[in-house]
Amino acid sequence: MEPPTLTTATQDEVHAWLTEIRDLKNGVAALRDALEVEQDDKKKSVQEAIAAAASEIAQLKATASALRDALEQARIDKDKSVREAVVAANHEIGHLKSTASALRDALEAGRNEKEQSVQAAVRTAHDEIQQLRTTVAALRESLETSRAGN
Repeated sequence: MEPPTLTTATQDEVHAWLTEIRDLKNGVAALRDALEVEQDDKKKSVQEAIAAAASEIAQLKATASALRDALEQARIDKDKSVREAVVAANHEIGHLKSTASALRDALEAGRNEKEQSVQAAVRTAHDEIQQLRTTVAALRESLETSRAGN
């Protein structure tokens, strides 16, 4: 192997190399800055997405809670309506029972009154028949007496 030989570079070549090194350093710095901006933008986008998701989750939780409350209120309202319907039905049943009882009593009273009227009519007819028989017997006796005396 041959020992490396030193070549002498001209001042223009050194200057060109230094310029190229400086340009490369500037390019690296620019790329680093662009990468940092991109990373910052990405972090910001992620944070915005997390904030939007958290907001949506909060809205969904609020909606679910409101729906749960509305469902519970609907159940309460339905139970109240059922209780009111049962109370109204029981009241109507009581009223109908009293009406039926009153009608039953009125019917029984009508039957009793009719029975008493029939019995009174039978008694009256019987009494009248007895009076007529008595009258017939008296007239017969009077007639027989008047025929015998004639």
